[in-house]
Amino acid sequence: MKNILIIDDDVPIGDMLSEALTREGYRVSRAYSGTEALLALPNVRPDLVLLDLMLPGLSGEEVLPRLRGVPVIVVSARIDVQDKIDLLLGGAADYVTKPFDLGELLARIAVRLREAPAPDAPHFSAAGLELDAAARTVTAADDGGSVRLTRTECAILKLLMANPDQVLTKSVLLDRISLDTPDCTESSLKMHVSNLRKKLRRITDRDCVEAVWGIGFRLRGEEEN
Repeated sequence: MKNILIIDDDVPIGDMLSEALTREGYRVSRAYSGTEALLALPNVRPDLVLLDLMLPGLSGEEVLPRLRGVPVIVVSARIDVQDKIDLLLGGAADYVTKPFDLGELLARIAVRLREAPAPDAPHFSAAGLELDAAARTVTAADDGGSVRLTRTECAILKLLMANPDQVLTKSVLLDRISLDTPDCTESSLKMHVSNLRKKLRRITDRDCVEAVWGIGFRLRGEEEN
């Protein structure tokens, strides 16, 4: 499910967009200022951003350069042509003027998500762990101990770290990691998770992955151990 971050302090417009995007099957995150957006960005990890320009705190123009690697559609009441040119040259993927037609905006979002290149394997940080998905290594944040993961273990941990404190069912895990690890099956998933837990325990001395009986698995926070 694609995640769209709405950065807009206009609550009615944000509510309307959130409702429409949810109906279209997107996951929606909200930020009401530029500062709040930048603080939330590492945890939200959006696939696309809808960015207003007139924001409290940091303005949209100040936020845009910090959104590299994510398609950004500027949604603003400002209609000056030079503003549009500057923002498009400055990294925005598109510019939509308020008031806008909802159907057109949804179409533009779909197009930008379709055109967006696959992201590079990112670094993840959660529950006292640092994951380098490209190198398939995970490091304990407190003492720097690290261990190398198999491809399947890395895919599982990456998904758990991207959804901290959420219980992921076995079916969701299998579906979401299938592109990275087509060899992982329902019968082998338990073994892969068990091996991952042993490796994480080796560098943290704690159980980082919790098996929720009859449901699935979740990443445990440091304070829970």
